[in-house]
Amino acid sequence: MTARISWQRQRSGSAIKMFHLNPRSTPPGQGRSPWSDINQRKLMAKLYFYYSAMNAGKSTNLLQAAYNYKERGLKPLLLTPQLDTRSGVGKIGSRIGLAADAIAFSQTESLYEICRKEHAGNEVSCVFVDEAQFLTRQQVYELGDVADRLGIPVLTYGLRTDFQGNLFEGSLHLLAWADVLTEIKTICHCGRKASMVLRIDSLGRPIRSGEQIKVGGNESYVSVCRLHFKSGLSEKDQPELPFAD
Repeated sequence: MTARISWQRQRSGSAIKMFHLNPRSTPPGQGRSPWSDINQRKLMAKLYFYYSAMNAGKSTNLLQAAYNYKERGLKPLLLTPQLDTRSGVGKIGSRIGLAADAIAFSQTESLYEICRKEHAGNEVSCVFVDEAQFLTRQQVYELGDVADRLGIPVLTYGLRTDFQGNLFEGSLHLLAWADVLTEIKTICHCGRKASMVLRIDSLGRPIRSGEQIKVGGNESYVSVCRLHFKSGLSEKDQPELPFAD
């Protein structure tokens, strides 16, 4: 027998709330309803990690999602590492010109405390973290607490690997602890999916050694497929990749 779906209106002051009722559910006003329990929403909060190579549109995706919250009268909380100042301190910017203010944090700050204080002052509907590869292990752990204890969804965006093919600290622990992992895809110059990042010098030649963290844009990095990542780091007189057998 086909279940009948019905709609019921409930008046609260001047507002009219709409409930989509399942035949087996409890109608509003007759016991506990999952649609009237705010804790149900909190139980659904998750930690998300959107990862990719360079120039895949991570910041654009973040800014669009945050704008969607603001457009609906909800409060998004935007966070960005202090060490990334390409768009200015406390700014998240994209290659296509979108930008928004954000709270800049250091690697020693507690992201849980930042979120808790912001949430106490004005309820936060969602937390967005740009350049999440620069997070520390402790900060990733705390973002999990933001979702689990504060009931706020946390969306993080960042690179998966560095110019040597190694995981960043933040990416490593997000891959391990996030509830949802999503790859944002971009392409190599050959047309294949770009999953790796090469660091290049002023002449466009791959750089094979150096500090892991060096903030830069197209002048310093290029996204490539695995094949061209390997050839870029395996030319004559260059050592094998650090993760090679």
